[in-house]
Amino acid sequence: MPTDLTEVSFTGETVTLAGSLTVPQGPGTPVGGVVMIGGSGPADRDNGGYFPPIRDRLVRAGLAVLSYDKRGVGDSKGDWQESTLDDLADDASAALDFLRAQPRVRADAVGLLGHSEGGWVALRAGAGRADLAWLVTSSCPGTTPAEQERHALAESLRDAVGRPETDAALALYDRLVEAGRRDADHAEARTLLGDTGTPPGSADLWEAATDARFWEFLKRKQDHDPLADAVRLRCPHLAVFGGADPLVPVAKSARAFVAAACRPGRPARATLTVEVVPGADHRLRTDHGVRPAPAYLDLLAGWITGRTPPHPDETP
Repeated sequence: MPTDLTEVSFTGETVTLAGSLTVPQGPGTPVGGVVMIGGSGPADRDNGGYFPPIRDRLVRAGLAVLSYDKRGVGDSKGDWQESTLDDLADDASAALDFLRAQPRVRADAVGLLGHSEGGWVALRAGAGRADLAWLVTSSCPGTTPAEQERHALAESLRDAVGRPETDAALALYDRLVEAGRRDADHAEARTLLGDTGTPPGSADLWEAATDARFWEFLKRKQDHDPLADAVRLRCPHLAVFGGADPLVPVAKSARAFVAAACRPGRPARATLTVEVVPGADHRLRTDHGVRPAPAYLDLLAGWITGRTPPHPDETP
């Protein structure tokens, strides 16, 4: 399908962000739109190569797609390590408003798609918004970042070292988390680590203990509760997981999102769909991480287009 690809910039509350807007070409009514939000760390508009095949599939489905460099990455201003999840959610909200304002895009048919940490950002940005058509979280934990990181560390250690070493590493992780909750400085974190070294597949807290700015960023986000935002959604929510994701407690996350959807007073429009792609990893890839699972790409396109309301000018 022919497309128009445009380099764009837009301004949030505090920073100017840069990204790429892809819109299907051709006649017809305005199209629905997708804002893609990258994961943790210095995620660019392609999210380290993860977004392009998803973008291509969604555009083929007739959707406009906007993705952007996280603040301080690529051509975006600011500094993600100086931010909070609220700051990143403000950026996502600005991207949503920018896409809704485009002349070829239907303002009533635009949603958010956040991957991993980007799912937490999407939930915070979308909570309570009545103008959000739908929301997708991809490999987004239904737990706090601290709990998710502990799960990932335990999984990485399970087959790499013995039980005593695993228990010792998890106990040290717990002490680092508690130090973060006490707002301990970076020097204390380094002292806690001492000469322990870095365990296989170590959690972000080990890296943070050697990087003062990253330590401060993780302290700010470690106890973020995504369910408080999920409860406030006023639109359909798709939560997709890879069945072989080693980083996310998939079963627990799915149960948590279901519990949030069952809270009294939730708007009738705020439905929840949970999908687990068997054998897929954290990036919903199969074949040893070579390519996105076809079931995942088709699932996204079908679910989103199925929840895009018909244009008022379209006749049944």
